[in-house]
Amino acid sequence: MKLIYIFHSGFVIEGNGYSILIDYYKDTGKTNREGFIHNELLKRSDRLYIMASHFHPDHFNPEILKWKDERKNIIYVLSKDILKHKRANKEDAIYIKKGDSYQDDHICIEAFGSTDSGDSFLINADGKQIFHAGDLNNWHWQDESTPQEAAQSEKNYLKELEDIAKRTDHLDLALFPVDPRIGTNFMRGAQQFVSRIKTDLFVPMHFWSRPEEIKSFKAIAEAHGSKFALLSIPGESIEF
Repeated sequence: MKLIYIFHSGFVIEGNGYSILIDYYKDTGKTNREGFIHNELLKRSDRLYIMASHFHPDHFNPEILKWKDERKNIIYVLSKDILKHKRANKEDAIYIKKGDSYQDDHICIEAFGSTDSGDSFLINADGKQIFHAGDLNNWHWQDESTPQEAAQSEKNYLKELEDIAKRTDHLDLALFPVDPRIGTNFMRGAQQFVSRIKTDLFVPMHFWSRPEEIKSFKAIAEAHGSKFALLSIPGESIEF
């Protein structure tokens, strides 16, 4: 399978006879009407799954709903909070929340929780287990929060992490936020993730325009048996 970085938390996963686009924010080109998505992905005829983990504009761009007019073979699987916040209509998509799932002849998608809005996703496709965290992370904001607030944030995150670990103890690929804006210990959530769930390939996301700061997580990932791949240039890809 092939993973292609689009932007921010947006990725395309290419499988056998289908592609999956998750958390589209903007395309890889200079304008939002050019790049890998518009110039290539939307021109294909194989099945396209489009997923969004929650309603925040850096994870859900309503433009995706217009694409069904130019490409017919699209299945939308969106977090239920997108419907709740009236970013889309009931007939636009299949909506799932924590505990729900969607399955067909190509993939199985299971929704898990988040420590922000919406869902995280466990995808089983072509015999591989892929996790996209959405905005699930240990958002402890240690430099800004009180000790009590930071402790509560960590408790909430570890509870969600444990729910995932009960479902699977191994992932072929994890796409997970490593966000320097958190400040001190910004890699803590990612470290807790790879220490709890065996992850073959760890790909960071949600780092905005600060990829250089993320490189230090490589040693931590490798210490837990994970290969680390930083994709920071839109259109960059890796086989897994």
